[in-house]
Amino acid sequence: MPLHRRLPKYGFTNINKIENKAINLSTIEALAAKGITEINNEQLIAAGLISRNDIVKVLGDGKLTAKVNVTVNKFSKSAVAAIEAAGGTATQL
Repeated sequence: MPLHRRLPKYGFTNINKIENKAINLSTIEALAAKGITEINNEQLIAAGLISRNDIVKVLGDGKLTAKVNVTVNKFSKSAVAAIEAAGGTATQL
């Protein structure tokens, strides 16, 4: 049997892959309902949504009605548009 058929087949694992922790606008709306208007990594850690080493990306899934100031690592274009339409600010670290 040829060598290439005897060896096990393994896939490729990218060692430089950066994984983002996704936070939706519906989650930010729930935090705003609790009275939090300044949302940053420390607030998300205190709420138990992320861990200390996570890279956070806010996604535009859900509706946002409260005026909040969000400061995290990354944003999607629809999330920035929704946050600014509600009167808040989206600041990228």
